[in-house]
Amino acid sequence: MDQLGAALRAWRDRLDPVTVGFAHGSPPRVPNLRRAELAMLAGISVEYVVRLEQGRVATPSAQVCSALARALHLSDDEHAHLLRMAGHAADPSRVPRLIPGSLCRIVEQLAGSPLAIYDATWQLLHWNPLFAATFGDPTVRSVGDRNVLVWQFLGELPRVRQTAAERVAFEESLVADLRATTSRYPDVPDLAALLSSLNLSPRFCELWSRRAVGGHQSAHKLVQHPDVGDIALNSDILNTQDTNLRLVVYTAQPGTDAGDKLEFLAAIGVQRMSPQG
Repeated sequence: MDQLGAALRAWRDRLDPVTVGFAHGSPPRVPNLRRAELAMLAGISVEYVVRLEQGRVATPSAQVCSALARALHLSDDEHAHLLRMAGHAADPSRVPRLIPGSLCRIVEQLAGSPLAIYDATWQLLHWNPLFAATFGDPTVRSVGDRNVLVWQFLGELPRVRQTAAERVAFEESLVADLRATTSRYPDVPDLAALLSSLNLSPRFCELWSRRAVGGHQSAHKLVQHPDVGDIALNSDILNTQDTNLRLVVYTAQPGTDAGDKLEFLAAIGVQRMSPQG
């Protein structure tokens, strides 16, 4: 914790307050970010910042570490270093679910497209408002019922219509991707529980028995929206190198009216135009 405190002080000392919205003002002030300003930016108390810098906090949470990383404008490598010093090292018995700052910045720049972030087991972690407006609000489902594999093999993908060929290709790709995940995280209880649930699907069992290994990279989606009709989308997946998070970005298929429909949904959000049944 002494190393963590020293690192926080050094990172605070190097940060120009003007770059994070604090004016120099008059009379002249110290050139670095004050503890109170760091506390404000990170959403924690000044007293907690003092205790952190003095090495008097046993294990700050990953959420606090991420808030500090954003406030201090840390690089992804520095963010990861902060997490390790705080006792949150990468662990093969845990699937990473912490979304790094670089990915958050990408998400902010893509607000005009539906997008979502999944972990390596295809558990939905984050989505933007246009994703909710297009595919339906994920919060109506429990956290445990927000997994693409569960939807595909044990239920149905929200609002998505697939041709027989698209369904085959999508399922084969997903299962091969999950097989790769099991070798990266061999001791994860959540992953074992997911496999146990998916074994209830004969189709999943048949594909799993092939032992194919691969990565899911892209797909075509036809979204059946209750108010604007069919939306033809392409989905492309960006995988993060260290955490194996998946950023899925949906864009309009060329030659369709999907772009106009997405613009309309961006304006109305998740509100329904048609009467509730």
